Amino acid sequence: MNYQTLMIKKIAVLRANALGDYVFVLPALQALRETFPDAEIVLLGRQWHKEYLASRPGPVDRVVVVPLYPGISEREGYVPDEEVLSNFFAEMQREGFDLAFQLHGGGRNSNPFLLRLCAKTTIGLKTPDAALLDINVPYVYYFNETMRYLEVVGRVGAKTKDIQPHIAVTEEDIREARSVINDARQKPIAIIHPGASDVRRRWPGSSFAEVGDYLTERGFHVCITGLAWEREIVDAVINNMVYRDAVQDLSDKLSLGGTTGLLSFSDIIISNDTGPLHVARALQIPSIGIFWCANIINAAPMTTTLNRNLLSWTLDCPSCGLSSFKFNETESTCEHNRSMVAGVTVVEVKEAINEVLDVALSVQMNVA
Repeated sequence: MNYQTLMIKKIAVLRANALGDYVFVLPALQALRETFPDAEIVLLGRQWHKEYLASRPGPVDRVVVVPLYPGISEREGYVPDEEVLSNFFAEMQREGFDLAFQLHGGGRNSNPFLLRLCAKTTIGLKTPDAALLDINVPYVYYFNETMRYLEVVGRVGAKTKDIQPHIAVTEEDIREARSVINDARQKPIAIIHPGASDVRRRWPGSSFAEVGDYLTERGFHVCITGLAWEREIVDAVINNMVYRDAVQDLSDKLSLGGTTGLLSFSDIIISNDTGPLHVARALQIPSIGIFWCANIINAAPMTTTLNRNLLSWTLDCPSCGLSSFKFNETESTCEHNRSMVAGVTVVEVKEAINEVLDVALSVQMNVA
């Protein structure tokens, strides 16, 4: 069926998870926008999506916050309020979606959710144990996330020539960031983001501290970013720095929009595999990402010019020696929460910093 010849007026996209996950799906959303320019694209997401995208240019026209639902906006096993769900799905059915895309995992929980929208055509990812949609794309865990979602939307003919994620920066983003940044000396700005939701993806704070001192010596104004719950992680960096009095602690000081603004005028970010790193890459800011080797399969950027990925090849748990190769999947080989990326050296990070900054300068000179 040629969907481009149909009158597609309204498209639903289920993607109700974290910041990096949203960045990965942006090219697919852009493909839908370019292919169906007259359709309304409705993101079924979380409250943070609604707030962040409220006045931000991009492929999404509207965000609908999904209710608490097991395996989507709540943990598996959560018992939802059926009255709330019934009201929500009744409202969504009245929307009359022409196309509904499931871009939220393998579908065991999300495919039944999508089917209750009663869209004319459902398209999405599917593991062997997930409910059938009208159009199904096999969900294979180890595959690049951005390409995964482009494959799904491609099943209805949606295409884009630019597979690099892009995020628009608003004037409010810049104002908020400028209101807190201490850049009176007009130094270049380096961002260190030491947090990550999974302990196993966190590089040691003492290693980030060495990098922070190195950047300070190179003349950068170093800013440490993080959320309120990451206070201990941020302190582990600052307290280990020689130049701790020169660093600016921005943890819990900025909204997501303000963080986007800060990243947009920063000169480099050094980060674990987590949301702010992927936002920086969508903003085409020079970046150093520290990854466990398996995660790079899913989260690799689409370009290399300004992005460097440093990989830890640790495959066994540092505590018990058991294989941790499946640590980011549903099944886990052990329950220890130890960093799997501590093997990346400070020397490697410093070399990557020098390399990517030299490339960034060359790019600037060529553009000029």
